[in-house]
Amino acid sequence: MTEPEFQFSDRVTVIGGGDCSRATLEEALSRAPRLIAADGGAARALGWGLRPELVIGDMDSLAPDLAATFPPERICRIAEQDSTDFAKVLRVISAPLILAVGFLGGRLDHTLAALNVLVRHEGSPVLLLGEHDLCLHVPGQIGLDLPAGSRLSLFALAPVRAQGTGLVWPLEGLGMHPGGQIGTSNEVDESGQVRLAFDVPGTLLMLEPTALGAVLAALADGSFRLPPRARIF
Repeated sequence: MTEPEFQFSDRVTVIGGGDCSRATLEEALSRAPRLIAADGGAARALGWGLRPELVIGDMDSLAPDLAATFPPERICRIAEQDSTDFAKVLRVISAPLILAVGFLGGRLDHTLAALNVLVRHEGSPVLLLGEHDLCLHVPGQIGLDLPAGSRLSLFALAPVRAQGTGLVWPLEGLGMHPGGQIGTSNEVDESGQVRLAFDVPGTLLMLEPTALGAVLAALADGSFRLPPRARIF
């Protein structure tokens, strides 16, 4: 059966069922005003008086009485159990940028599943915004202007070679892979100008949530670019 496709010309916020404060959701909506729910994330949104435009997932986490409050055309049920609700959402929606909340923190297995989806996604940029972290996949290169001393961590989910400037602990030619060298707990140096590049996709960049504006600026000015090689996943 062919899955539906939903196209948005504006940025989209996706809310999941994991840990998320109302302040984090409101910050996301101020940047990405269209609200989509991944299954049980709809219950949290409704509890705050917000009604998502769409609810997407296998519908095993949203109570039937709450699901019944949505018109049928606003419920997209994808019954297969081989992917997470977050993966289902990213598979059927298209938007210039997707800002996802309710996917970091809470259960570790859910967080790891969200990171797996993030690094495998091939469409428009997706940012995971949590209470303590902002996370995105950098498949190629990115330039960021950040406050000196702010936290910056890298974690490669595939073998990659990194280049970077603007960090206290340099990355020049650093090889990283999941079972070996990692790049967590680095800091932005006094220049405040971070430039990162990776030879192949697979690296997650983790920043403080206050870096959201800087990341959006990087996405807008073209300093976020894909590598010349094909994806490795």
